[in-house]
Amino acid sequence: MKIDRLLSIVIMLLNRDRVRAADLADHFDVSVRTIYRDIDAIHRAGIPIVTHQGNKGGLGIIDSYKLDRHVLTLQDMVAMLSVLKGVNSTLQDRRLGEAMEKIQALVPRKSRQDISSRLNQTVIDLMPWGLEVRRKEEMIPLRRAIHKGRLVRFSYRDAQGVSSCRTVEPMTLVFKATAWYLFGYCTLRHDFRLFRLTRISSLVTLETTFVRRQVDYDQYDQGGDEKVKMVRLVVRFSKAIQQTVEDYFAESCLDYLDNGDVLATFELMDNGWVLYYLLSLGDQAEVIRPRWMRLKLREKAKKIAALYKDDIQVS
Repeated sequence: MKIDRLLSIVIMLLNRDRVRAADLADHFDVSVRTIYRDIDAIHRAGIPIVTHQGNKGGLGIIDSYKLDRHVLTLQDMVAMLSVLKGVNSTLQDRRLGEAMEKIQALVPRKSRQDISSRLNQTVIDLMPWGLEVRRKEEMIPLRRAIHKGRLVRFSYRDAQGVSSCRTVEPMTLVFKATAWYLFGYCTLRHDFRLFRLTRISSLVTLETTFVRRQVDYDQYDQGGDEKVKMVRLVVRFSKAIQQTVEDYFAESCLDYLDNGDVLATFELMDNGWVLYYLLSLGDQAEVIRPRWMRLKLREKAKKIAALYKDDIQVS
């Protein structure tokens, strides 16, 4: 809409000393003539815009023009910009970028260096190490399908490794704990489901559209493909990995034993990953409770030991 473009132009001019009309035209995908008509409309609305000539010329708002910046404190702006910057590093959404521009426009010039410094003190990065490009590319078609209300079809491998073909009404992208999920209505299960993105493959956006159902992720009671079942563990960790344990668990979960070992009480999702996580710690961790987990680990350890009982000849 034109009013949105006019507001965005004002925000961009407030945040920059000068902007070329051609750059504005490219950004908004309109002609330079349209930009000049917009500038005229903005000027008539009472916002003084001047044109600077020369190689470093362009459009700008005169320095004496002031915008009321008393609605938000600097702390408010830092908090909002930190969150938006972190989310947009993953989503690469132009609208989020424009929202950041609008907030930055409220910052007085004398405080902009302070804001920049504070933003570098806290960084939110939602992407796992080494997977930034892949995850961003995976989310682009899903975000488009959500925005346009179009069905998606994909292959899905559940926590037990069983694959199935799903047709889904995509509704929300969710970042939970350490992973991204798609929340939507599954036509195979005839119910709402949460799909982990790393288990989605062969994604196709269909031409068929849907009307968004009146259930939000916040109202969703997980009960399907990614149902979360928790197990409460008591684990004795060797003092040799005390620092690692303290990196992962809250102080309230830990008790320090006289010999230097650490006794941790915590909950994890009860799936195959828990077993392999505990095995990966080798002799640096011992499960105290529950007993059934001790027995599972014992059986798995026996099978591993059997594999290495004899040397093998590699040709």
